Amino acid sequence: MPQSMPTTSTVSASTAAGVTSAAEPVAPPTAAPAQLSRLRRSRLRRSHGQPRRRTRAAGRLAVLAYHGVPDPRSFAAQLDRLRRLATPVSLLEVERAVAEGRPLPPRSVLITFDDADRTVLTTALPQLAARRIPAAAFVIAELIGTDQPFWWHEAEYLARHGGRARAVAGPGGVLAGLKALPDPDRRRSLHELRVSATHQAPRQEQLRPEDLHLLRAAGVAIGNHTLGHPSLSRCDDTTVQAEINGAHAILTQWLGEAPAAFAYPDGGYDPRADAVLRQLGYRLAFLSDHRLSPRLPAHPLRISRLQVDATTSIRRIDSLLSGLERTGLARWLNRLRRA
Repeated sequence: MPQSMPTTSTVSASTAAGVTSAAEPVAPPTAAPAQLSRLRRSRLRRSHGQPRRRTRAAGRLAVLAYHGVPDPRSFAAQLDRLRRLATPVSLLEVERAVAEGRPLPPRSVLITFDDADRTVLTTALPQLAARRIPAAAFVIAELIGTDQPFWWHEAEYLARHGGRARAVAGPGGVLAGLKALPDPDRRRSLHELRVSATHQAPRQEQLRPEDLHLLRAAGVAIGNHTLGHPSLSRCDDTTVQAEINGAHAILTQWLGEAPAAFAYPDGGYDPRADAVLRQLGYRLAFLSDHRLSPRLPAHPLRISRLQVDATTSIRRIDSLLSGLERTGLARWLNRLRRA
């Protein structure tokens, strides 16, 4: 007699006993965020593809993108780890590799800082200098020599203290709303927040022109990060040109030479910015797409970077340098952690 099909109750019982169909994926069990974090690190370390990926990653360039450096001890530990695992290179060495068509050494790593608040000078520079590790700092030109806070910090503070702006009154938060606006509207809305808030944002001492010379003399190259850090995708053509050209002129005046490297605000590539950079003679430009780059970048004005900060664990630094952050396993575990 032909075997009868299992009933719904039979299937449920089998599933409860631990029998699952090979054709159907098993949903990952739920777990607390801390357990998921441990699971993620453990599986990445035990991944069978890790040695192969480490070997392949040795043929890539890791560009690390920091912002501020509030924790000197953690940052020092990261630098020591990079010294053991990688070959720190300078911005000039990357420029030469591109110009000469000669790949950088295996396991090359370039350290960069976006926005360049004063901790780059006061905290990062002593640690870098003690280890003779070069770096690059991409500065917001209109803030140099001022006590104006970064606009995104200011906007969040003003919103917490009653600040209102008509264009960002909807759901999603003030910061997300400002970033989604065309740049003239962003600046206008920020002014509305200042006028309507009960308290103004605290002042923030920024780098001075003479600080740029101190950084450069100690091996930290200075690059262009636009005039006021807008989202270039939200700017019209005239504003894109003004943001890059204006910062370029200011930095050239302060440094005595034209900057040759650029970092895209918010990390997103913009072809109009690419055209302006080529006209000005820029040789390198950096994204923030959380990827490794070839040791000889195929597109020098679109070099990938990995987002890190001073609190990034040593184990995660290892995963970033090995390329494991981009594996399907890592992406699955990240989705599981978020869920």
